[in-house]
Amino acid sequence: MHAVLTAPFTRRAWAEAGYCLLSFPVGLVGFGSALILLALGVALTASVVGAGPGLVLAVLALGLSGALAALQRALAARLLADRVAAPARPRPADGFFARLDARLRDEAAWRATAYGLVKVPVAVFQLYAAAWWLIGVFDFLTPLRWLIVDPADGELMRTISPFPGGAGAPHSAGFAATFITAGIGVVTLLAAPWFTRAVVAVDRWLVRVLLGPGELAQRVRNLEETRALAVEDSAARLRRLERDLHDGAQVRLVALAMSLSMAAERLGPAGGPVIDPDRARELVRTAHRSAGEVLSDLRNLSRGIHPPVLDEGLADALATLCAGTLVPVELSVDLPRRPSPAIESIAYFCVAELLANVIKHSGAGHAVLRAEQRNDRLQLLVSDDGHGGAEIRTGTGLPGLAQRVRTVDGSLRISSPPGGPTAVEIELPLHA
Repeated sequence: MHAVLTAPFTRRAWAEAGYCLLSFPVGLVGFGSALILLALGVALTASVVGAGPGLVLAVLALGLSGALAALQRALAARLLADRVAAPARPRPADGFFARLDARLRDEAAWRATAYGLVKVPVAVFQLYAAAWWLIGVFDFLTPLRWLIVDPADGELMRTISPFPGGAGAPHSAGFAATFITAGIGVVTLLAAPWFTRAVVAVDRWLVRVLLGPGELAQRVRNLEETRALAVEDSAARLRRLERDLHDGAQVRLVALAMSLSMAAERLGPAGGPVIDPDRARELVRTAHRSAGEVLSDLRNLSRGIHPPVLDEGLADALATLCAGTLVPVELSVDLPRRPSPAIESIAYFCVAELLANVIKHSGAGHAVLRAEQRNDRLQLLVSDDGHGGAEIRTGTGLPGLAQRVRTVDGSLRISSPPGGPTAVEIELPLHA
């Protein structure tokens, strides 16, 4: 009930009403260019004499449809927060006829033209939905209009019905009757946002299907992006491994070699007396300690590449991870089939990063980790009762997690309103 009563006053409702008004002329121009220019171009192309002008008109119609499609995507992004990526344009070709052929074969332009044709009935309903707002306000102000106009005795105060043909529009014959009309206006205003939202939902679907990248093109683009991310991630890991080896294990090995060399000098020549036994023992102990530190560094490095706990399976690895956190974690695992090693590794490091964020940034006193298998997909959910406010762009490791899961065609979703709670859901394939 609260949502119904407050809907007319929300920013979303006003934005959708504005979208209906602004997209109506765009739809009319798109329909005119598709119907008139394209039809005329096709008709001229069918004749021998008008083939040249006909092709020019067809290309012009396709170009105008593409420009209007870009404007429509901008309106959807600005007012509806529905950002649809622009489809890839055809690559420029050499020669006039080659460019002409590329323009005529542009799938995105033809889909934009189809959008211009099917947009008209939707645009009419959008204009009709926007009219509900004006009608509701007009009827709601009927008592005020009566006081301003002050009609003569017996004169009716006209009202407007939101239904076609004026059905159900009462005409007030007295000041008291104007409040009935005002009540009808209130009902109309309460219904207007929901009617507008339903019409806009149809247009949203058309924009995504006809004005966005084609399914194959989008798949190719996603594969190119994930391949680039995988290459960058591998290169970053190699650089980090090289830096850790150079700054850690290599330095300790050099110190170990120097300690052993100095100990050999204190022992003296072979077969001779020991020059400084106490110093030699001290150097040997230092070398032994350095060897232990090198071994520890190498174990930490190998654990960062592939945690040994994953050898027993992801369920045991997650249990070990939760047991070592400072915040109590409720664990639930349901994995009938074991994912591939690469997916297990990604899942483990993602959960480790998310639990680290819970400890460092959320201020939570309790967390929940669920790992489930649904429809051949691995779903991970990490939630906490902290103060919320987590976003991809906050720099708490979430951008890196999003890139990591995308390399295997996974997804990451965050719900973290201010005040909490925070829930991060990761979906991965079972096999990379």
